[in-house]
Amino acid sequence: MTTIHVDSIAQLPEAAEKFVAVMDDRTVYAFYGQMGAGKTTFINALCRRLGVEDDVTNSPSFAIINEYRSDTTAELIYHFDLYRLEDIDEALEIGVEDYFDSGALCFLEWPERIEDILPDDTVRVDIRVNDDDSRDIIISD
Repeated sequence: MTTIHVDSIAQLPEAAEKFVAVMDDRTVYAFYGQMGAGKTTFINALCRRLGVEDDVTNSPSFAIINEYRSDTTAELIYHFDLYRLEDIDEALEIGVEDYFDSGALCFLEWPERIEDILPDDTVRVDIRVNDDDSRDIIISD
């Protein structure tokens, strides 16, 4: 397990750098955290660190899935916001398993909506809000 402590939003680029340093060849990352914990904000920082232009990333709340391409590696990155999904069948209808099997990075918000179909090697990432409003990003191995 790896924990990255973030005191303020100004530290997000450094936190993203640390996160990328511990990534391995797994491609599906499930981000857990309460509403407002900073899942979207951190995933946006990760995407920027991975070479996606600053102005391209945003929450896929309405689209459910946003596709980004790294300007440095041309690698595809899929950002899912599964909050509005009604059930697993809806996820299957939009083809989430095809995305998971694509080999592209998949960052998922609200993965608890589809836990039963997440790949076995999914990396769990918990974002916890501390009493002082700092965050701990906990990456489970």
